[in-house]
Order: sequence, then structure tokens, then C-alpha cells
Amino acid sequence: MIEIREISDSDEKSRICDYILRALPSWFGNEAAIVGYAEKVRTLPLYAAYDGDNAVGFVAVKVHSPFAAEVCVMGILRDYHRRGIGTELIRRCEKYCVDNKLEYLTVKTLDESRESASYENTRHFYRAAGFKPLEVFPLFWDEDNPCLFMIKNVY
Repeated sequence: MIEIREISDSDEKSRICDYILRALPSWFGNEAAIVGYAEKVRTLPLYAAYDGDNAVGFVAVKVHSPFAAEVCVMGILRDYHRRGIGTELIRRCEKYCVDNKLEYLTVKTLDESRESASYENTRHFYRAAGFKPLEVFPLFWDEDNPCLFMIKNVY
């Protein structure tokens, strides 16, 4: 049975993030990005999915304004995809927003103008979770990785 836990220890947050992102090279193949995320999550609210004693997924939430928070980074080990874990992690983000009176939850992901089967599945997941594509930023990360900005009203 999968259990979702809020993680408060900054070292544990970083370890979970680093471990899971490194296990997902189809999504996170950039060493600098992995290191950056593992450092960034230390100070963010983070929820992890556990199968027994093993972390199998996580999401970190970053507040940007009095109105919105972002799914800053999220990953689930490939063997655990399509089991409802991502949906439950997004629900935790939504609850965080509601509890903190934040109206919107956003996410940035790779735009469809760059072909990627992995990210096609990711975009489908976010749309199914109620996120709407808002804008594409072609140079946000770099010209080879156009950024799709998505938003969801959590109220």
C-alpha cells in the first residue's frame, strides 16, 4: 500500500528528490537540473509517496505569490506510474493551496512543439488533473526545451 507523507527534514527532501530524478533520465537527464532541484526542495513543502520504507515518488510545492503556488518538481519511479500516485500527490498540492488560501496551482513542463513521448504522457497527466495550458515560453529553459505553462484553479 502506498502512503503519502509530508517530509520536513531538508536532507531527506534533498535525498528523495535526487534519488528519484536520477532514476528518470527520460524526464530529468540534465545533471545541473537534478542538482539544482535537490538543493531547491530543501526549503519547500514536499510530499513523498512511500511503498513500505522506500520513497517511490514526490512533489515539491513553491509559493510564488499570495495567489499561486507551483508544482516545482515532481517525479515518480517508472515502475509506479499509472497507479494513482501522481494524482494523489497533486491532490496534496491542491490541499496545500486551499489551506494557505492560494487560488491557483501552476506547473511548467515541456511543450509539445518538442517531440517527447515521455512528456506527451506528462502533459496528458496534467490535463487529466485539470490543468489548462496557458502560455508557451520558447526560451524559458533554452531553445531546445520550450516551456509550457499550465494553470489550475483549486477553488
